[in-house]
Amino acid sequence: MKRVFCKMHGAGNDYIYFDCFEEPLEDPASVSVKLSDRHRSVGGDGVVLILPCEGADARMRMFNADGSEGKMCGNAIRCVGKFLHDVKGIKKEQYTIATNSGVKTLTLTKTGENGEALSFRVDMGKPVFLPEKIPALFSGERVVGHPFIVDGETYRVTCLSMGNPHCVVFCPDPDALPLDRIGPKFENHPAFPERVNTEFVGVTRTNELKMRVWERGSGETFACGTGACAAAVASVLNGFCEENAEILIRLRGGDLTVRYTGETVFMTGPAAIAFWGEAEI
Repeated sequence: MKRVFCKMHGAGNDYIYFDCFEEPLEDPASVSVKLSDRHRSVGGDGVVLILPCEGADARMRMFNADGSEGKMCGNAIRCVGKFLHDVKGIKKEQYTIATNSGVKTLTLTKTGENGEALSFRVDMGKPVFLPEKIPALFSGERVVGHPFIVDGETYRVTCLSMGNPHCVVFCPDPDALPLDRIGPKFENHPAFPERVNTEFVGVTRTNELKMRVWERGSGETFACGTGACAAAVASVLNGFCEENAEILIRLRGGDLTVRYTGETVFMTGPAAIAFWGEAEI
């Protein structure tokens, strides 16, 4: 059976999107593994289903490249907003999208000459710091700048959840790190029972960060929306950036802007359609 898909990306974090408003997608985990292969298929960081939802404009389900289902993706949810606006013709200034980590609100922030949606601000909600809720096997109420040994080396980590678990590591130059080697060591460390997304972050100037990310289930990606939020929150907690300020996050695939108010986190960034296609399912 063939299904039409839409390849979209937010700052280079690319997924294969299926419109499931009328027709469900069977076995999306296997489909994600097959289609995410960048050498033998479409290629992407995973698959996203856009589904109807009572009480919200849509429901988003996202699957990583290894077939595991994620709870939330900040870049993917902006693309869902663009899909609703540009493709489904649901023209609104605000959208509500249900995810496995709750309902998120998107606000359209920029449109193009033809009225197409170009960027959105997402209310990502409150960060979760309690280790058992992340989950992460640390003691205390918060893990901020905590010494942590990985593969024989000591790092200082800050851990939190933005709908999925994150471990933020500040370092002088993220580009110099052998991420293919150390990324899997963090992801699969016993301290993280559900694995973890790891952000390697450098402070470049006031309220500006440079980041590389190793995502659980997908490896290094060009961008990670929840990861950018986690990096911004961690930078405030560690005294590197200012609370309630616009923090610019420079990623390999583009820039995101994050503001941590001390209560909630707002993320603003682009959403783009790369191409349409048809795949054998």
